[in-house]
Amino acid sequence: MALTQTISTRPPRPPRQKLSEKSAEVFLKLVPNVSDGAQATHRFFATFLSAVAGIGLLMLLVVNILLAQDAFTLSELKAEAKIVADQREAINRQIDLASSPEALAKKAAELGMRPSESPVFLNLAPLAGAATSELTNETTNGDVARG
Repeated sequence: MALTQTISTRPPRPPRQKLSEKSAEVFLKLVPNVSDGAQATHRFFATFLSAVAGIGLLMLLVVNILLAQDAFTLSELKAEAKIVADQREAINRQIDLASSPEALAKKAAELGMRPSESPVFLNLAPLAGAATSELTNETTNGDVARG
């Protein structure tokens, strides 16, 4: 009898199908639905990465444009430096031609100058103490050593 009393005192069990539906609802309620938030986060992240990539590409474009401008400026400056070097070389050749002994002799002859028959050499080396006084006496007398 005791056995019949325990069975009869228990409440009736719900059918298994109802139990499984309720347990599925419980499981679904326990795990929140995050797919909407995750998609929003993924969308934001993708937008952010696209913006960063776009800004990076624009910066790369600006750097390339500046480098190209600098390359053109550099080539222009190199050409200008070559022209200036050629002009400097031409001027140095003109100076060398004008200062050559033949050109100087010709200009001196045009000015009425004539070559010296007896060249004069000045000895500017310092002499000993006694010789210095003799040198000052000779220069005061107007004597000049002739070669």
